[in-house]
Amino acid sequence: MEVRATAAKLLAAVVDKKISLDGMLDPVHGNPAYRALNDADRALTRAILTSALRHLPRIEAAIASLIDNPLPEGARALHHVLVAAAAQILYLDVPSHAAVDLAVEQANRDPRNRRFAKLVNAVLRRMVREREEMLSKTAAVSPVPPWFRERLVAAYGEAEAERIAEAQLVPAAIDLTVKSDPKAWAEKLGGKVLPTGSVRLAAFQGAVSALEGFEEGAWWVQDAAASIPARLFGDLKGKKVADLCAAPGGKTAQLILAGAHVMAVEQSANRLVRLEENLKRLGLQADLVGGDLFDFRPEEPLDGVLLDAPCSSTGTTRRHPDVLWTKGPEDIAKLAALQERMLRHAVTLVKPGGMIVFSNCSLDPSEGEELVARVLGDHPDLQRLPVDPRDWPGLGEAISPLGEFRTTPAMLPGDENFAGGMDGFFASVLQRR
Repeated sequence: MEVRATAAKLLAAVVDKKISLDGMLDPVHGNPAYRALNDADRALTRAILTSALRHLPRIEAAIASLIDNPLPEGARALHHVLVAAAAQILYLDVPSHAAVDLAVEQANRDPRNRRFAKLVNAVLRRMVREREEMLSKTAAVSPVPPWFRERLVAAYGEAEAERIAEAQLVPAAIDLTVKSDPKAWAEKLGGKVLPTGSVRLAAFQGAVSALEGFEEGAWWVQDAAASIPARLFGDLKGKKVADLCAAPGGKTAQLILAGAHVMAVEQSANRLVRLEENLKRLGLQADLVGGDLFDFRPEEPLDGVLLDAPCSSTGTTRRHPDVLWTKGPEDIAKLAALQERMLRHAVTLVKPGGMIVFSNCSLDPSEGEELVARVLGDHPDLQRLPVDPRDWPGLGEAISPLGEFRTTPAMLPGDENFAGGMDGFFASVLQRR
């Protein structure tokens, strides 16, 4: 009961109050109801929440088809109880009778919902009986909110937008960036090497920290797409480079391993501590700089700057399905404006001939292609360095005619052993003349 009640409560916080799920699920500082659960109950709570958020439009369509009259405006708490129960019935391997009985008990416990307990019972029992029909009927409903689907269609066209929306229903695989010899580590860990050089693990249950190589810092977890930007610099031996939004440190580690002397800039004190801990485990060193990147001014112009800018994160919804329900077009516009300021500042930090790699994990062109085009238009001393598809076999579809990277969750097909997909990422390489 506590699991279901917590799931419904947190679902309401995400959908109605636009509160990020990550913060609420933090085991130390998260929601008190969640923290009070044991590990197994926390795992079930997360499973209910992620399934409900991934499939929310389809779940709501299924519920609506079983109710003669829409629920009253003030019945949002009841709505979330139904959604959480429906997620279990339709998409999780949970006994259906438990989902129904506990939802009815939830309704009875809440004075606001008690009068609807019989409705909850009837609706959910019918959903159990007609489960396959429900799944078939709602398959035509887009699994993403209308505002996001409209932007996907505008950017990628109808067919590709549909592929991206469906791909986001599949939980993300675990990808590792290794210090050296990806093939050997793939063999050791039962994984496979991706076109990015990352090692993708097969379906995995358990703690990543228990795997061979973790303690000695031979690798770190990093989505395949997130590993691309740092690799776009090429040879960095002996060069001075800044990573402007450095935590948690995966890209910083890549730059160090490429031979660069790295200044890792991070505004958040807590994230800076995490960055330091991660580099320590990996046995790597960087100059850590705490503070606002707009205040960062190195003594001498740099050879390179990596700016993986804070964004709407719409490319990461396979692992963060709450993003599409906590953000909207107005957030994308604000974040795009911030990113543009950051990029314009980054340009001032490099010497002539110096490189800037700008990237983020958004699928929206306003946070990528359009932004870079504007900055290039205002800087005659700046040029785009096109990425050569021949350097990235297996990822040709991710490189635009202008030579910029644009990955989506629909890329990298999977097979019976390995999940497909990768985060949606944008990356562009610029150089001062």
